[in-house]
Amino acid sequence: MFIVNTDYISGKELEMLGIVKGSTIQSKHLGKDISQGFKTLVGGELKAYTEMMNDARALATERMKAEATAMGADAIVNVRYSSSSVMQGAAEVMAYGTAVKYK
Repeated sequence: MFIVNTDYISGKELEMLGIVKGSTIQSKHLGKDISQGFKTLVGGELKAYTEMMNDARALATERMKAEATAMGADAIVNVRYSSSSVMQGAAEVMAYGTAVKYK
């Protein structure tokens, strides 16, 4: 599955199939949440949260790809990611784009 953030793929004529998306809500366990809270006092990267968000993006992308595959898509164009805080220490990540088939 070819995934791009442009609305075209060079050298390909595309048939639009529709929007596809994938999402997940992730959190860290209480121990990590507390330790990351202390880290905010001294500054620096919150590695546990960076890891959590990377995992969430990967899972959301896989879910988006699965939806596109079920539609018979060859690729997904115009891919975007969004995230939002659901509650303290938990975030939703969504991946979305347009499923296309090569003509």
